[in-house]
Amino acid sequence: MFSSGNITIYVSNMEAAIRFYSEVLGLKLAYRFGDQWASVELGKGLTIGLHPASAQMPAGRKGSMAIGLELSGSIDDAVRRLESKGVKFHGPINRDKSGAFAGFEDPDGNQLYLAELNWSHVEQGEGRYQQV
Repeated sequence: MFSSGNITIYVSNMEAAIRFYSEVLGLKLAYRFGDQWASVELGKGLTIGLHPASAQMPAGRKGSMAIGLELSGSIDDAVRRLESKGVKFHGPINRDKSGAFAGFEDPDGNQLYLAELNWSHVEQGEGRYQQV
């Protein structure tokens, strides 16, 4: 059902965050969409997504990270499958030009989300796209 995933960290300053994760920690900057998103990778299988903080998701607080689970199939199918196992989603699936997303929590209240990405949009590279 899942093809990969990422840990999303809500940051107050994208430039500072990218410098820290790529230069200080030595992770690979995989790509960047201006100040809207950047992905840094640690070896095989772990991607950390950097996303601007907001009033709903402030930086540097408990709950300021969400685990993103990228889907290999339909988000509608995945939501139905997980709901049948007792997962409660935070409202309807959120769909926009970058894809479809559905948020939920683990038993301890940690935030997770499903992501069915629109790769044709992602590969267009809005903003400043870098393929390093």
